[in-house]
Amino acid sequence: MNAPTQPAIETLPASVYRDPALWPQERTRIFAASWQFVTHDSALAQAGDWVAEAVAGYPVVVVRGEDGAIRAFHNVCRHRAGPLTQGDSGHCEGVLTCRYHGWTYTLDGRLRAARDFGPSPDFDPRAFGLYPVRVELWRGLVFVALDSAIAPLAEWLAPLERRLGSADWSGLHIAGKRQHLIACNWKTYVENYLEGYHVPLIHPTLDAEIDSARYSVTMEGRIALHEAPLRKPDAVYEGLWAWLWPNIGVNIYGRGLMMERMSPIGPSQTGGPGQTRLDYIYLMPEGETVSEETMAMSDVVVAEDLWVVERVQQNLDADVYTTGRLSSRHEGGVAAFQAFYREAMGGLAG
Repeated sequence: MNAPTQPAIETLPASVYRDPALWPQERTRIFAASWQFVTHDSALAQAGDWVAEAVAGYPVVVVRGEDGAIRAFHNVCRHRAGPLTQGDSGHCEGVLTCRYHGWTYTLDGRLRAARDFGPSPDFDPRAFGLYPVRVELWRGLVFVALDSAIAPLAEWLAPLERRLGSADWSGLHIAGKRQHLIACNWKTYVENYLEGYHVPLIHPTLDAEIDSARYSVTMEGRIALHEAPLRKPDAVYEGLWAWLWPNIGVNIYGRGLMMERMSPIGPSQTGGPGQTRLDYIYLMPEGETVSEETMAMSDVVVAEDLWVVERVQQNLDADVYTTGRLSSRHEGGVAAFQAFYREAMGGLAG
């Protein structure tokens, strides 16, 4: 927790949360330059199993190869940009096939056949493999990076790895999913996640489980470690959460965890700040389902968060509030996020 003697920090200007012109720069400067969580390796159990995801508007497919390796590619056919998959996940037998014109690719990305293409002397299929995307695994979690020069995933996650120590995450499987659309800019939601200051007022059920007066957020690298003592031994939560720059939450339960992906959906058609999509992926030991108590608590907490962040976004859009001040006692994580954002965006962040 930040020392209370630190001066209050001025927030980002309200315009940063409502200006649609920032979105193209955020895609390239922030999301394409960071590791992004996609799925758990249990979803890719067999050769040919695939998962498709849009990473800040970049379509990506992750697939298990015939050799057992997990690879990722831009989900874009090299012919005329057709999609290679339909739906969020599935299975293919040996090849990925473009849904538009039927070009096929081996599971390591090579063009296998350009269906009924006809003679073309200057066409070399070897030059038209899928565009690769870097992929790495950590504790069974599958991440992709659009920037091939990014630091290794293990280096990014080292602070959380140290905190987890010998915690055993082997044998987990995807036991449930939830998806929520929020009428707010992605940064509005992320900043809400990054502090426990609001817990006593917004989350009474969670407040009954944890000692929110002792809620702490510690920044290590670009990871925020959240910790709070539990008030009762049968609490749903473990009292440990983590946030990974720029948009991933790791919510740890007594018997598993929930990965939370805070995905920006670009500016609305009317030019507003767009929406945020929350993807909750619940991971439990093989053979176990998510308990009713865990799911109920999760649903209550997210409903409370959605209510407040949508009200905050409405106020940011109202052109009344310009900037505020961050609490040095409670909002060190928010201050760090805003510093990272300013650094990534340069002079565009105000």
